Amino acid sequence: MYANNWMTVREDTVRRADGSEGIYGVVDKPTAAIIIPRDGDRLHLVEQFRYPVEQRRWEFPMGTAPDRAEVDPAELAARELAEETGLVAGHMEFLGDLDLAPGTSSQREHVFLATDLREGPVSREESEQDMQARWFTVAEFEAMVRGSEVVDAQTLAAYLLLLLHERR
Repeated sequence: MYANNWMTVREDTVRRADGSEGIYGVVDKPTAAIIIPRDGDRLHLVEQFRYPVEQRRWEFPMGTAPDRAEVDPAELAARELAEETGLVAGHMEFLGDLDLAPGTSSQREHVFLATDLREGPVSREESEQDMQARWFTVAEFEAMVRGSEVVDAQTLAAYLLLLLHERR
């Protein structure tokens, strides 16, 4: 029904358990990576304007490959981290998977913890030119979550995976 460089929208005819027919709208997006850059007690976040909510949002670096391409999640994570923050990870650890919005979207997201970080050049996409990036302590980040300054569901879910990882 619709397609652009980042997604397609389709409408499927479905048969329900009771035998009746209906329709289901689906947003198809390629695999995404969410990266938690961590240096000791600090987390690196990016802030950008999010058009659908018409506000700027702090979140972990994340993204998909251009032109709806499917890319190895670890490779995608390294590329997104460098692109959005200029950081290069000496160690990247897979933490888990997330479904963005399984009621409406097919997108699967892979969460990575990036450590042993070093600075490199930032090479943001044209649509990310207004992006800001900075370090926050874990206490500052958690205060931002409690104060509804960090409300991105993907970031919050990724942080939960980090906390569960640390409990092991």
